[in-house]
Amino acid sequence: MGRRLPLGPAIARGPAVTIQVDGRPVDAYAGETVAAALLAAGVVATRTTSGGEPRGVFCGMGVCFDCLVVIDGVPNTRACMTYVRDGMDVRLQAGPGPATPAS
Repeated sequence: MGRRLPLGPAIARGPAVTIQVDGRPVDAYAGETVAAALLAAGVVATRTTSGGEPRGVFCGMGVCFDCLVVIDGVPNTRACMTYVRDGMDVRLQAGPGPATPAS
């Protein structure tokens, strides 16, 4: 269970899923955000700034943009606003993140 709240009459979880975080499997549950899964797995810093300073979940509601990660190749994705799905590829972001290919 780790850092998650214990289950009880007031707490229910969706089905278990697995996401990949920097190439390693991390257990998550459908209905929770990437930020929640990362925090439960002990990942506190989701990105570093261009100057190398760590950043992580701050506001938890999509306002501050400190929890940016790369999800399925898309940089600058807010972890607190993105729900997990089975097989999702999450990369911790360095600086502005990788360039996205032109479509």
